[in-house]
Amino acid sequence: MKHSEGLPTSGARSLRRVLGEGRAQDAGGFKFWFADQRWEWSDEVARIHGYEPGTVSPTTALLLSHKHPDDRDHVATMIEKSVTEGEPFCSTHRILDTGGAVHDVIVVADQMLDDTGVLVGTTGYYIDVTDTLERRRKQTLDDELPSLYAARAVIEQAKGAVMLVYGVNAEQAFDVLTWRSQETNTKLRVLAQRLITELGSLTDVSGVLRTRFDHLLLTVHERAGQHDQGAD
Repeated sequence: MKHSEGLPTSGARSLRRVLGEGRAQDAGGFKFWFADQRWEWSDEVARIHGYEPGTVSPTTALLLSHKHPDDRDHVATMIEKSVTEGEPFCSTHRILDTGGAVHDVIVVADQMLDDTGVLVGTTGYYIDVTDTLERRRKQTLDDELPSLYAARAVIEQAKGAVMLVYGVNAEQAFDVLTWRSQETNTKLRVLAQRLITELGSLTDVSGVLRTRFDHLLLTVHERAGQHDQGAD
């Protein structure tokens, strides 16, 4: 394959599979020319190392200075092997950014050929996999926290109603709501919201109230809205 410019197409597809769409800030491209050991890195790789884009030119010495002491010799050997044997620079190791934070990175690379097909270097990606799961979890919470708070409030109200009508505790009330959510394939928050909305229609007391509540509980999913279907 010829990769004289840009990044490997197959690598781009693999990158999307590893990181998922929208995770490009966790990875960036690089090129390494064997003849003069010249490096080129993307803005993302600069940031992984702790630099603002354009503020520093990457060199082998600079890159090695950022390697974790326990991994530095290994990476130096890989770079030397790339130069002497023409192999792509591929490695899994740790780097220290300018702030001293440790990053676990995977380097995925391929051969870089010139216009005549001659091997001139290696090109590929740095993929920062440091606490990827935790970062995604934090991003999800940042995005979803407001709606989660709202959902929790309405679910708590619905639990209270179930506790009052059936004389059960909070855990049992939640089990009742969860059962209806799963049984009817309705999101729990949607079911709870609809239940609270329609509670105002229950004006009877005693056994009649419970009978009417039974009916409400067993049919409320039908009015929850098709666009919100799907188990929570």
